[in-house]
Amino acid sequence: MADNARAKKLADLIREVVAQKLQRGIKDPRLGTHVTITDTRVTGDLREATVFYTVYGDDEDRASAAAGLESAKGILRSAVGAAAGTKFTPTLTFVADALPENAKTIEDLLDKARASDAAVREVSSGATYAGDADPYKKPGDEDDEGTAAE
Repeated sequence: MADNARAKKLADLIREVVAQKLQRGIKDPRLGTHVTITDTRVTGDLREATVFYTVYGDDEDRASAAAGLESAKGILRSAVGAAAGTKFTPTLTFVADALPENAKTIEDLLDKARASDAAVREVSSGATYAGDADPYKKPGDEDDEGTAAE
């Protein structure tokens, strides 16, 4: 088993090599400039690498980019092997990154919370206190009550 630092270095190298090869070396029109490599993870034994990517576009663009990455997997693995210089080149698995969808979901929830806060703020703008503005007794208030009882 390799240490985590070595796996991290290899993951960074794979991310850089795959991104550069997609940008300059592969002439597949399905990939183009729409694919962005977001993260790479390598297993502890350095045998398998998972490459996370996002695609700018609609579902059809995502499907064609996934097919393009699958067909270019061998070329990309060869480029990684040449750059890494390791005994065994890790197998590449491409996974669409769910980060943009998660970010959109969080942004929608924050918008709902902002709207709810604005509604509460609007309703409470003319509201008054149920009792006094300051419901707590002060030390001077007890002295006044004590002198009245005597």
